[in-house]
Amino acid sequence: MDNYSEEIIDTENGIYPVEEVKDEYVDFESTDSPVSTAVTQEYGAEQIQVLEGLEAVRKRPGMYIGTTSSSGLHHLVYEIVDNAIDEALAGYCTRINLVIEPGNIISVTDNGRGIPIDIQEQVGLPALEVVFTVLHAGGKFGGGGYKVAGGLHGVGASVVNALSEWLEVFVHKNGKIYKMRFERGNVTEKMRIVGETDITGTHVRFKPDPVMFTDTTVYDYEVLHKRMREEAFLNAGLTISIEDTREESAGKSEKDRKDVLCYEGGIREYVKYLNKYKTPVHEDIIYMSGKKQNADCEIAFQYNDSYNETIVSFANNVHTPEGGMHVDGFKRALTGALNKYGKKINLLKGDEKVTGEDCREGITCVISVKLTDAQFEGQTKAKLGNIEIRPLVNSIVTEELEEYFDQNPAVGKAILEKALMANRAREAARKARESVRRKTGLESGQMPDKLQDCNERDASLCELYIVEGDSAAGSAIQGRDSRFQAILAMWGKMLNVEKARIDKVYNNEKLNPLIVAMGAGIGDEFNIEKLRYHKIIIMSDADVDGAHIRILLLTFFFRYMRPLIENGYVYSAVPPLYKITKGKTQRVAYSDAERDAISSQMRGDNENAKIDISRFKGLGEMDAHELWDTTMDPEKRSLRRITLEDAVAADEVFSLLMGEEVDPRREWIEENAIYVENLDV
Repeated sequence: MDNYSEEIIDTENGIYPVEEVKDEYVDFESTDSPVSTAVTQEYGAEQIQVLEGLEAVRKRPGMYIGTTSSSGLHHLVYEIVDNAIDEALAGYCTRINLVIEPGNIISVTDNGRGIPIDIQEQVGLPALEVVFTVLHAGGKFGGGGYKVAGGLHGVGASVVNALSEWLEVFVHKNGKIYKMRFERGNVTEKMRIVGETDITGTHVRFKPDPVMFTDTTVYDYEVLHKRMREEAFLNAGLTISIEDTREESAGKSEKDRKDVLCYEGGIREYVKYLNKYKTPVHEDIIYMSGKKQNADCEIAFQYNDSYNETIVSFANNVHTPEGGMHVDGFKRALTGALNKYGKKINLLKGDEKVTGEDCREGITCVISVKLTDAQFEGQTKAKLGNIEIRPLVNSIVTEELEEYFDQNPAVGKAILEKALMANRAREAARKARESVRRKTGLESGQMPDKLQDCNERDASLCELYIVEGDSAAGSAIQGRDSRFQAILAMWGKMLNVEKARIDKVYNNEKLNPLIVAMGAGIGDEFNIEKLRYHKIIIMSDADVDGAHIRILLLTFFFRYMRPLIENGYVYSAVPPLYKITKGKTQRVAYSDAERDAISSQMRGDNENAKIDISRFKGLGEMDAHELWDTTMDPEKRSLRRITLEDAVAADEVFSLLMGEEVDPRREWIEENAIYVENLDV
């Protein structure tokens, strides 16, 4: 079942997209250095370029949407939808409809107040035109249009317009329908009345410009569906529908191409959704909320029996993956409340206490704050910087959690006992770590017996091949370039870290050599600066067992060495599937299609020519020369880089496929069985 586990890695739903890369060979013997060329042209006023209107966006799109790859393409949709969400936050919008039309045209409709159409006095143009053609223009800068808004920088609509082949907007307002049309940011149809209406709202249609998005202009329904679901969770009662009407999507059922999302329970339902593949420690989802002056806060959380912490935070509906002051306030209050409750019920005695890390083991939490003047760090808005939100969150959690524990003592005790178990496991992990250092000489630099190291000491040039089986490792050692390629042999099935605490990881005889060889530690001690190799390449057989080993390793990296994936240091080798022989000529194929093409090419005009096709059963079948030529030679090999697009989605997949719950995993296998192409029986 070769593609079973590859689906986990290669899926296009944004969980673990894989980038296939061809290496450039590093010449270690070359001493040439780049030659700098002096600029002789005079540097005067004529070299100063002034970009007018939206030219700056088209010149440097990455400054505004991060990238012109697939994620940037989808970001255009988020900008328009976020404007509608801001209307919902203001209390004027109850429904948003998103449609992917044929030709990958996006249509977003809301039933809000409609973009203003009167003249904006500063520039003497209709406000509608200003919103779509002027950067940093909008109702989010203290003019009273919005109390809270995610569009801090006010560049959303104009940037979408600049990066679209064309965009048209219809505003339902004052009993009239107003229309404008733009092409690549320029007005091609001035605002005019095109009809009458008895509703209010805004309808935006746009087609991304293929000149700007050279990688792809094809929208992924699942990526957009996930984002819309997130927005629906964060705005209780708001209805968001998403529909795909493209003909190229006709292979899917109607049910798969349209979803109507509305969650009256808001972030409580979000926590329930995130925990759907986990076993809860307590049935109730703990919810608390409060407001102070110009800020609102709501928090929902539930503990499960895993050993992982999942905190998802938002500010004005903008996901803040790096947290910020609202997350800091929650963490401090949670630790303080649990320690205070532990003293109160005599589970904690004397100076005994649990740390913040202990208190958050197994928690799934959603934090959402809404404030008038959100101060994000950077254009990507990854972290909230408003210092005043920290005491607000802290006071809400401290007061409400104390009251909740008093009213629900069984839940409070269950959570505290889990924190105490985490505390004991952390102490056991510390002892195990010290034991490992003594036994392996970690601090003295002694490497494991299973490692055949390379000669190069510059980590940026070094590669570590993690090879399944001693036979394949033997061929890899003989075939490698020992200057920069190290080989670590793995054998058998390793520990599933999804079901184990960190002390078990340190004591595991199969993971321990890997930890020592990489030299960067694990968990909260992981230090990427100490990493000894900047290419970690998993090389396993192209069968079920090999796929299982890859997933076990990826689970380990994701849970205990996540910066490896975030920095793009983890790869999967792509060994050939077939050997094709005609006489003395041998070639290899990496897929069924390539096998057929090579066979046809080798036969030429003679359809009856004898061609022998054999499938490789494993890496151990290849001799050193074959393994080097097909899988290890930087000039010829293909590697798949494992990237991390969405930690929450990745957490969900690992919990589903590697966790304790059997029924959800069975359902997933049944739903995805139709996609299996090669089944090993």
